[in-house]
Amino acid sequence: MTTESEKLTLLALKQGDERVFESVFKQFYEPLCIHARRYVIDPDQAEEVVQDMFFKMWDRRDALSINTSLPAYLYKAVTNHALNFIKYQKQARQYQDYIGFRVDENVAPSAHDTLVHSDLELQFKGLVKELPEKRRLIFEMNRFEGMKYNEIATKLNISSKTVEIQISKALEFLRSKLKDYLPLMWFTLFLFLE
Repeated sequence: MTTESEKLTLLALKQGDERVFESVFKQFYEPLCIHARRYVIDPDQAEEVVQDMFFKMWDRRDALSINTSLPAYLYKAVTNHALNFIKYQKQARQYQDYIGFRVDENVAPSAHDTLVHSDLELQFKGLVKELPEKRRLIFEMNRFEGMKYNEIATKLNISSKTVEIQISKALEFLRSKLKDYLPLMWFTLFLFLE
């Protein structure tokens, strides 16, 4: 249950109050990084998980809906992001094994590889933003936050079938727009368009 103070904090966050967001970030960043390390061993990756969670929270602040306490929400969100991170790492390894490609972590990527990857990432992010608002929200909740169809349906008060249809349409759109990248299909793209 949220306290009166937390309700005011949430209202300020929804209204885009950067000072309140910074205060929440400073208060919870270190404890959330420690929490993320329960799932993600590497400290840098744990920090990345927490930073990503805060970025998405700020990016979607106007749709922020917290029914528990703020700390409970933040810890749950970091847990979801960490589990999502682990899932995608595992899928990336499986895909690399499938295509007979494994990145040597001791070898820096070539300038060409970095450029292609950056271009692909920019294209992907731009296309996700082009999705109709509700479809984009559903897609991001599923692919970036690791929420299951029924969880999204409950949160948005829609049917699981509607969630499934919206994600299917989003994937169809992204595949059609990124078809030029298919010969270069990096595992990152595979993770989101499978």
